[in-house]
Amino acid sequence: MAIALNELTSMLMNLPDKQRAQLVANLLASLPSVLTDQDEGISEALRRDAEIDDGSEQAISLDDLDAAINSRRR
Repeated sequence: MAIALNELTSMLMNLPDKQRAQLVANLLASLPSVLTDQDEGISEALRRDAEIDDGSEQAISLDDLDAAINSRRR
């Protein structure tokens, strides 16, 4: 018996959060890798992460970033 995708989705959305999260993790793990770096965003993120690790750059907290953005709006 085949179940329509929308019916299956509706049933799954009624699962508790933990079970839905486990289902999502299992589904994602079952897929082939689909990450691409067409805009070199992944490479840039890795480069910036390496700069933070080697100490040549310093990270700021989300609170500090929010404060900087809000101060520019005034």
